[in-house]
Amino acid sequence: MNGKTHLMGGLAACAVVETVVDGSDLSPLFYLSGMVGAFLPDICHVHSTIGRRLPLLSRIVSFLFGHRTFTHSILFLAVVYGLLHVFLPDARNVQLGLFAGMISHIILDMATVRGVKLFFPFSLRVRLPLFIRTGGKFEGIVQFALVIWLVIWSYQFVQTWM
Repeated sequence: MNGKTHLMGGLAACAVVETVVDGSDLSPLFYLSGMVGAFLPDICHVHSTIGRRLPLLSRIVSFLFGHRTFTHSILFLAVVYGLLHVFLPDARNVQLGLFAGMISHIILDMATVRGVKLFFPFSLRVRLPLFIRTGGKFEGIVQFALVIWLVIWSYQFVQTWM
């Protein structure tokens, strides 16, 4: 998936998390973290949105692991979870947002032809039964559907405050 689709997916995942958990203490930092999390797994791709922002780190991760392997795995989620609890133990907004974004990213990439190595270091690629080509017209439809869902969710969210 491309960066715009991942961004919409991360925001949509944050909206879902906010409705599932007690979102009364969630701040805009939650959604900002969700957007970062939506890009973070692609640190392994030097031409990705985050890879262009952090080129040295991206090249190192790409060299060590390749694309859609470690950074698209359950192991990566566990490593990030551990790091967050060590360095930001009381940052619930950041933790929830990052994980919502990262999980949405991995799920969206599972819906592509290549899939992901979800169980890295094992070489098994995981792909959803229905999948699309990255950058194709069907990705545009997925992106549009996510935007429509976010607009509807935002409207309902605003209505609850009135």
